[in-house]
Amino acid sequence: MRKAVIEDTKEIMQIIKETIAEMQTYNNTQWDENYPQEKDFMKDIQKGDLYVAEREGKLVGFICINKVEPVEYNGLNWSLKEDCMVVHRMAVNPNYRRSGIGTELMKFVDELALANNIRYLKTDTYSINTKMNALFKKCGYHLVGEMSFLGKEEPFYCYEKILNNDK
Repeated sequence: MRKAVIEDTKEIMQIIKETIAEMQTYNNTQWDENYPQEKDFMKDIQKGDLYVAEREGKLVGFICINKVEPVEYNGLNWSLKEDCMVVHRMAVNPNYRRSGIGTELMKFVDELALANNIRYLKTDTYSINTKMNALFKKCGYHLVGEMSFLGKEEPFYCYEKILNNDK
């Protein structure tokens, strides 16, 4: 796992393109031609919030981690009122799925948070995005509630995870 650099955006956008095409096969409109765009990843890289996973020198997945909470989170009943890290924009190259990369990215989030003395994580995904919902549950996240987001028809599910410092 390493911090993403500007040169990674071409490969990241290719993964986005393939992921959007796959999402469309099961009517998941979470990502489309409007979001996410290259400029979103450029900003993530400039802020140092984007990380990539590689296999044999090839970029196979990415994840954005920062402390930016969508304003829509305000109406939810979160367990803790303390500093947290938020997982945004994550994807794995479709050719490398089912090989543990998603889990590896999520484990990295735990490690990064603890290294920054943060034990509280939040994230969300479109309710139709069955794969991300399953990954969050598998990685120990708990459903907090749902929100309307990005003008989409279906709700987004919001999750939290409280990390244990004594590993």
